[in-house]
Amino acid sequence: MKIVIAGAGEVGTHLARLLGQENHDITLMDENRDRLNKIKDNVELMPVVGKCTSLNDLNAAGIKDADLFIGVTPEESRNITACMLASNLGAKKTLARIDNFEYLLPKNIEFFERLGINSMIYPEMMAAKEIVQALKTPWTRVWWELSNGSVILTGAKIRENAPIANKYLYELIQDNKKFHIVAIKRNTQTIIPKGADQIIPGDILYFTTLRKYLDEMPPMLGKKSFETKNVFIMGGSRISMRTVQYLPQNMKIKIIEQNRERAEMLLEKVPSNVTILLGDGRDADLLQNEGITESDAFIALTGNSEANILACLVAKQYGVKKTIAEVENLDYINMAERFDIGSVINKKMIAASKIYELLLKADVSNIKCLTFANANVGEITAKPNSKVTKKLIKNLNLPPDMTFGALIRNGEPILIDGETQIEPYDQVVVFFLSKSIKNIETLFN
Repeated sequence: MKIVIAGAGEVGTHLARLLGQENHDITLMDENRDRLNKIKDNVELMPVVGKCTSLNDLNAAGIKDADLFIGVTPEESRNITACMLASNLGAKKTLARIDNFEYLLPKNIEFFERLGINSMIYPEMMAAKEIVQALKTPWTRVWWELSNGSVILTGAKIRENAPIANKYLYELIQDNKKFHIVAIKRNTQTIIPKGADQIIPGDILYFTTLRKYLDEMPPMLGKKSFETKNVFIMGGSRISMRTVQYLPQNMKIKIIEQNRERAEMLLEKVPSNVTILLGDGRDADLLQNEGITESDAFIALTGNSEANILACLVAKQYGVKKTIAEVENLDYINMAERFDIGSVINKKMIAASKIYELLLKADVSNIKCLTFANANVGEITAKPNSKVTKKLIKNLNLPPDMTFGALIRNGEPILIDGETQIEPYDQVVVFFLSKSIKNIETLFN
């Protein structure tokens, strides 16, 4: 597939790296030569220095032969204009990164299609939805609903008091299977586990379960679930605004914003259950005066990754049970994990995972790039006569960096094990490291 990506920022470069592992023909455009030079030595692609709104530069990038054009510059208007031009110059499909929720309303889809824009993503909105889910299930670090919500993939850190701590996977064989471990993140290493692997306190465990078993999961992990009623948010960003709009009205929310002009603007826009405070979310006196010790959750959403991590650490010291940090600097994500920051939000990776979903050829209908695990999970349909339908799972000799977590058969979710036989048209939940995508296509197509 020939793909032209406009914008060599973190979304564009992250996407180029993902796609570069799959032998797509990638052209990356940017006006800044230095940005392109940073990535071209590490990823196989064609760099083009130029403007994505220039007809000459788009033609120089080979737009007339492009299967997909992706506009992910920081400017919404530029992305939309570039997609319109690319479509008219011959690109088969286009996708634009936007920051206006109104564009995504169903009534506007046809309008943008006529303009030549086939898909749009709004990273801030997607990040807000992840935050809301993290507050609903505070014992988790990651939450992803698969197969219309009947299968849940989640991740949580294992505490010393967890009943499954220090056990080997073969000891956890269940007569009535309620969960399936798909990955273990240990320090910086991601392990696709086998029966001989041990669960160690401090591991982040990723597993699939069915919705009906959810209430049984926290005790197994050494956790307690609780209702989130009082929330502090540091930073009055667009993600903050979108988050408070999605949260229930009975929740008490305090937003701390340093910029007076921004704080005054927030006052006019937020619901009645939201209080705006002028100040620094790392100010211990301010936090104590405003009741941080009675808060259930603290969410740090400024544009400064270090400040967000530090603020969550301060909140933890005051006994806040759930902390969420926006960490846009990809190099800091592992550091955030070591500091035991609860959930990490990275809108660049959220955006890239959504775009990546559109590109996979193996009928992956839903893919998630896991922030901590450097891995992906997707739903894949088994085609008739595909290799995956010919043997029991234990006899498929799956690559070491791939495992199956669950399947949907005739609308019914099933947790699977080695004795499971996958049938044609089963929707299979696959957990895989990025380099396994070719193996997935071989198995399922």
